Amino acid sequence: MRLCRPLFVALAGLALLTATSGAAVAANGSFVWVGPKGKAYSIQNPPDHKCYDMGQEARGAQNATKQPLVVYTEKKCKGSAMRLKPGQSAPSGSRFASVIFNKG
Repeated sequence: MRLCRPLFVALAGLALLTATSGAAVAANGSFVWVGPKGKAYSIQNPPDHKCYDMGQEARGAQNATKQPLVVYTEKKCKGSAMRLKPGQSAPSGSRFASVIFNKG
C-alpha cells in the first residue's frame, strides 16, 4: 500500500498537468460574426496564433473569448487591422476577411 500511494500521487499530478496544459493554446470562449443573409456563425475555443481566412462575407465580429484577437480587411491576416479585447465587438457593419486569435 505504501508503494501505491506515491505512484498514485505521481500519476494524478501528471494527469492534472496534461489537462491544464491544453488550455494555454486556445482562446477559451467563442468568436462570433455575421455572414451572408444575416446568419450568425461562431468558432468555439479557437487555437492561438492561427490566421483564419473567411470563406464568405463576414462582418460584426464579436470577441467572446478570454484573449485578444485581431480582424483584418484582407485574407492571410493582411490589410487594415482592428484589435478586439475580450468581450469587445466591432461595429455591426464592419467587414473583415481574416482573423487571428491571441496575437500579442
